[in-house]
Amino acid sequence: MRKEQLGTVLAIATAVLSGIAIPANKVFVVDIDAAVFTAIRSVIVGAIFLFLSWRQFDKTRSKDSKFIKSSWKYLATVAVIGGALAFLLFFTGLKLTTAGRAAFLQKTLPLYTAVLAFVFLKEKMTRKYLLAMLLMVAGIMAIYSTSMNPAELWANPQLGDLLVISAAFLWAVENVVAKKAMTKGETNFVVSFSRMFFGGLILFGMVLFTGKISELFALSGQQFLNIGISVMLLLAYVFFYYWSIRLINVSKAATILLLAPVVSLVVGMMFLGEPLPLTQLAGSAFVLAGAYFIVGMRSEQRGV
Repeated sequence: MRKEQLGTVLAIATAVLSGIAIPANKVFVVDIDAAVFTAIRSVIVGAIFLFLSWRQFDKTRSKDSKFIKSSWKYLATVAVIGGALAFLLFFTGLKLTTAGRAAFLQKTLPLYTAVLAFVFLKEKMTRKYLLAMLLMVAGIMAIYSTSMNPAELWANPQLGDLLVISAAFLWAVENVVAKKAMTKGETNFVVSFSRMFFGGLILFGMVLFTGKISELFALSGQQFLNIGISVMLLLAYVFFYYWSIRLINVSKAATILLLAPVVSLVVGMMFLGEPLPLTQLAGSAFVLAGAYFIVGMRSEQRGV
C-alpha cells in the first residue's frame, strides 16, 4: 500500500474509533472526576508508548545536544497543551453536554489545524480542500444551532460546548507542533509517549494540588474496568492517528476525523437516548460529503 493510501486508511480508522470512544467515555466519566479519569488513562497509555519508543530514545541520546534541546521543546509543548490541558477541558465539557454534540464540536479541530498548518508548516490548501471545509463547517453549524434542553446526562450543554471547543483549539496547536517534531526526526511513538505520559503526570499533579487524591483511591472495580476499556480505545486512537500524520498532511488527517461525530451521533441516539433532530441529520450529510472529497486528495506542501 502506498504512503498516501496507508495514511488515509489510518486516519479513517482513527475516526471510527473516535466516534465510538466519545459516547463510551461519556458514560464512563459521569461518576468520575475528569482530572482523575484523564490522568489514569494518559499515564497508562504513555507507559505503553514508552516501551514502544525505547529504542528511539537510545538513538536520540547519541545525537548532538542541539537536536535534543530542540526536540524536547516540541515534545514538552505537546505534553502540556495536548496531553494535559486539552484533555481536561474536553472531559469536563463532555460531562456537561451530549456525546453527539461534543463529538461534532470537537471536530472543529480541522478548521484551526488547517490555518495553523498553512502558516507554520507551509501546507497547501487547494480550492477543492476549501470547498470540502466549507461543507463540513456548514454541517457543524447545523449541529451547533440545534437547541438542547438540560437533562440528567447533559446538565449544562452551553458551558460544556464552550469547554469542548476550547479543547479542540488546543489540540489543533498540538497537532501542528507534533508534526513539526516529526519533521525534525522524531518518530510517532516518541511523540505519542510524550503527549500521553508527561501529560498524564501533569494531570496527576493537578489532582494532588486540588486535593482530589482521595477520589483516586475510592474508585470501584467497575470504574477501573471502565477506565481500562477507555485506555484501549485511546491507545488505538493515538497509535493510528500519529502514524497517519507521519504519512500525510496533518490538516488532511484532522479533516478526515470529521467522520467521527456521525458515528458518535448514531451511538448516542441508540444507547444513550440522545435526541437526533433533522438539523443534526442534515449536518451529518454535509460532513460526510466534505470528508468524501478530502479522502481522495493528495497531501502537498509548499516546503517546510
